[in-house]
Amino acid sequence: MKCEDIRFACIAGVFSMLVIGFLAWLNHLGDYGIWLMAPFGATAVLVFGIPDSPLAQPRNIIIGHLITALVGVVFVTYVGDSSTSIAIAVGLAITLMMLTKTVHPAAGANPILIIVSGQSWGFLVMPVLLGTVFIVLCGFLAKWLDVQLLNSRHKKTA
Repeated sequence: MKCEDIRFACIAGVFSMLVIGFLAWLNHLGDYGIWLMAPFGATAVLVFGIPDSPLAQPRNIIIGHLITALVGVVFVTYVGDSSTSIAIAVGLAITLMMLTKTVHPAAGANPILIIVSGQSWGFLVMPVLLGTVFIVLCGFLAKWLDVQLLNSRHKKTA
């Protein structure tokens, strides 16, 4: 295994740990709202593990999560929480992500999570919007750090 691969894997793991840990910490602070949701773990894999993937781009992450969360909230509010409504919501969410070219696989879990847990409109802002923006910003930071470390290594060998 190359040194660059080890460095990249370590950066991905550390940033995933820090981001999810920070959101979990915020979640436990008190009455400040929900900051963490399970699909963020899969988002971290994409953002930090394969950041150049089309599925890990900021537009896909933020809009993909928002669209699927919106579908989930609409269904929990107006349709109900039957197994049929969950299935239709997931299918509709995937269709909308594909039509808007904002496919983000982790977001496919949002309608299930939202319908099963009975979330309301506020869930779209916190954790969905705030959490995805935070993850994306940390993704930029991780990519910058990786480039800096790569450049400093190349300067030493030159």
